[in-house]
Amino acid sequence: MGLRLAERRAITETAATRYQLASKRGKGRILDELCANTGWHRNHARKALSAALQPRFVTPRSPRPVTYGPEVIAALTVCWTVLGMPAGKRLAPMLGELVTVLRHFGELSIDEDTAELLASMSAATIDRRLADERAKYQLRGRVGTKPGSLLKSQIPVRTWAEWDDARPGFVEIDLVWHDGGNRGGGHACTLTVTDIATGWTENRSVRDRTAKCVLAAINDIARRMPFPIVGVDSDNGSEFINDDLFKWCDDRKITFTRSRPGNKNDGCHVEQKNWTVVRTVVGYYRYDTAAELLLLNEIWQLQSKLTNYFHPQQKLVSKVRHGAKVSKKHDEAATPFHRAVDHPTMTVEPIVSLTRTYSLINPAATRRQIQALTAQLFTLATSKAGNGVTVPVNKRARLREATKPPSRAS
Repeated sequence: MGLRLAERRAITETAATRYQLASKRGKGRILDELCANTGWHRNHARKALSAALQPRFVTPRSPRPVTYGPEVIAALTVCWTVLGMPAGKRLAPMLGELVTVLRHFGELSIDEDTAELLASMSAATIDRRLADERAKYQLRGRVGTKPGSLLKSQIPVRTWAEWDDARPGFVEIDLVWHDGGNRGGGHACTLTVTDIATGWTENRSVRDRTAKCVLAAINDIARRMPFPIVGVDSDNGSEFINDDLFKWCDDRKITFTRSRPGNKNDGCHVEQKNWTVVRTVVGYYRYDTAAELLLLNEIWQLQSKLTNYFHPQQKLVSKVRHGAKVSKKHDEAATPFHRAVDHPTMTVEPIVSLTRTYSLINPAATRRQIQALTAQLFTLATSKAGNGVTVPVNKRARLREATKPPSRAS
């Protein structure tokens, strides 16, 4: 295998000084050696040795013109913050629509050229220009539920793959604990219900994880879903595997299934929302008072508008393993609202209702309302004596930073 061009240049530059100082016979040996190593003709080798000692004049390359100036990046940051700081692949397909909505409500004061530049940004460019901002918001934590064993023989096991292409109405449910790291009882929990086909997600907080409280929350969510629930899949916790929920599903002819014990991937859709919706909004504090429970449910009412109407989501299309490498392909990001109204099984009445609701939502104002409520919630949680919160100091600082309203681009 021949030498690369850079390696030939390095050999030539090393031999050039020796070549200049050598005798005639010595120069011949250096030429022979260089030709043998590089495969060059002697005439070309002689010219290369002479050129290696000549000074090189490098003309500085003129800088590329700036395509996305400070005003574009400022507007992009506002859009990114309003949508809950998504990745570029999720933000890019929604950016043009979001800019139009924010300009309609007076949240973005930008000209047409800036709006066109925003809509034309690629996902990779968005990620590069927002890298510094994204680094400020990183949280880590856990979600916990206690497994149970009631009625398991009557509730069939279903894996995540079996509902991957379902019609709207098949949902996964899970419970998030707000214990602040203290596994003692008396704390609130948040029920997350996620539709498999559209990604539509609703949340309700309950004062404890008893079957009665959880069933009441499921009932409330079922009434507010834009389509009827036809299937429920849960983990094996006793808050779900009980006679109350089993009878509720049986009376309504709802398919009730459960995941495999110890395999969270079976509930991957709802587990993802436990993080992207619940933890990123209300964090890891301990919430155990009536005032905190009220604030949590006010937050979920507002967050539902952002999550379902404006937050783009991607669905896994294929997953192929080649040895140790796993290749995944996702579809283009779309909001649950768009997935729902575009689904062939949806009727005209819910589509009209959803479209009307969408037209009335100001996502930036909704985001500010949520941040104001979460600021109150964090104040209540941190002001309690001996509240058992185990959130690290740097994490608390990021949570406080996240409550600041986004600045408007001018």
